[in-house]
Amino acid sequence: MTTLTNLLDLDPAQLTAFCGELGEKPFRAKQLQRWIHQFGANDFAQMTDLAKSLREKLEKHAIVKAPTVISDHTSTDGTRKWLLDVGQGNAVETVFIPEENRGTLCVSTQAGCAVNCRFCSTGKQGFNRNLSVGEIIGQLWMAEFALRQTKGIEPGPKGERQITNVVMMGMGEPLLNFEPTVTAMRLMLDDNAYGLSRRRVTLSTSGVVPMIDKLAQECPVAMAVSLHAPNDALRDSLVPLNKKYPLAELMAACRRYLDYAPRDFITFEYCMLDGVNDTDEHARELLALVRNPLHPVPCKFNLIPFNPFPESGLVRSNNARIKAFAQVLMDAGIVTTIRKTRGDDIDAACGQLAGEVQDRTRVQERMQKMAEYQKKYGKDFGRIVEVST
Repeated sequence: MTTLTNLLDLDPAQLTAFCGELGEKPFRAKQLQRWIHQFGANDFAQMTDLAKSLREKLEKHAIVKAPTVISDHTSTDGTRKWLLDVGQGNAVETVFIPEENRGTLCVSTQAGCAVNCRFCSTGKQGFNRNLSVGEIIGQLWMAEFALRQTKGIEPGPKGERQITNVVMMGMGEPLLNFEPTVTAMRLMLDDNAYGLSRRRVTLSTSGVVPMIDKLAQECPVAMAVSLHAPNDALRDSLVPLNKKYPLAELMAACRRYLDYAPRDFITFEYCMLDGVNDTDEHARELLALVRNPLHPVPCKFNLIPFNPFPESGLVRSNNARIKAFAQVLMDAGIVTTIRKTRGDDIDAACGQLAGEVQDRTRVQERMQKMAEYQKKYGKDFGRIVEVST
C-alpha cells in the first residue's frame, strides 16, 4: 500500500521536488500550492487547471489533510477557538482574534509545552510531542477557510483575506520545534500561499538563545520574548528556561536578532502577577535591563493581565497597579501596551490554551509530589526564596 504524502507538510521547494518525482514540471507545484493554500482545496478533482493525468497521479500519491476539528467556539467578543485532534489522545488549540483593522491567528507548535512557566496553564499539562509542518500550517489553512465560509466570502485571492497576522504564541515553545515551525512560516510568507509580510508573522519565545540566532539566519520574522521578570533570581522561578539561558545572554541574543528582523524593536511580554513582579521597583529594573550599555535592546512592552488557574498559586495584579507599572515604563519613553483580555469566556485568553495532552513529562504527577513535600516541609520547599539582607 502506498503511503500518501500530505501536501500540507511540504514547503515550495519540497512541493516542486514532489512534482518532479511524479514527472511534472516545476510550474505545476506553484499551481498546486495556490489551489491548496489560496483556494483551500483538498480535493484534487476541484483543481481544474491541472492536467487530468496529474490529478490522477495526485489521487494515488498525495492527500491534503489538516488536523480534525473537535470543537469550535466563538466568544461574546468575537474571538473564535478551535480544538484540533493531532492523534494519540492529543489535541491542540488555535485562536482567532478579530480586531477592527486586522484578524490575528494564534497558532500552536507543540502538543503541550516542556518549558513549564509557572503562570501558564498549557505548561501544567506537560509535553507530548512536536507538531509536524502540516499540523502547524494546517491551523492557518483550516481557520482561514472556515472564517471565509462563515462570512460567505469566496476562497481564492479575490476573496477578502480574513487572517492578516499570525502569532506563533499558541501551545508550545516554537523554537524547540525549529524546523517544522520555520517551514510553516515560510509557507505563510510565500506569495503562492498566504503572502503575509515578515512584519505580520510574530514568533514568541521564552528565550531559547541558540535558536534565536538560527532564526535570524533562516527566517527572521517579528519577535516577541516572554520576559516576565527583570532579574535572574525571579525569572528562574517563573520561567525555568532562564537557568539555562540567563537574562544577559537573552538580551544579547535579542540585540543580535534586530540586525536581521523586519521590525526595529523586540516586543517583551510581561505577565502581571500580584506581589510577585509588579512593583515600581521591578519596572525600574526592567528599564535598566533593556538599556544596559553592553546590549541595549530597542523594545516595546506588552503587559498581560494574568489569567488565573488553580495550580499556579498566583493572582492577577489589580488594574491600578498594572497602570502604575506601565506609567513608569512610558515615562521613560518606552511604548507600553496593556493587553485586553480576549476570549476569557471560552478559555481562549493568553496562557489559557490547554487542549488535551497525553503527558510524557508527568508534570501533574510531579506537581502532586511537590504539594506533598510542601505540606511536609513548609510552603517554601523547592521555591527560590528572596532573602532580604
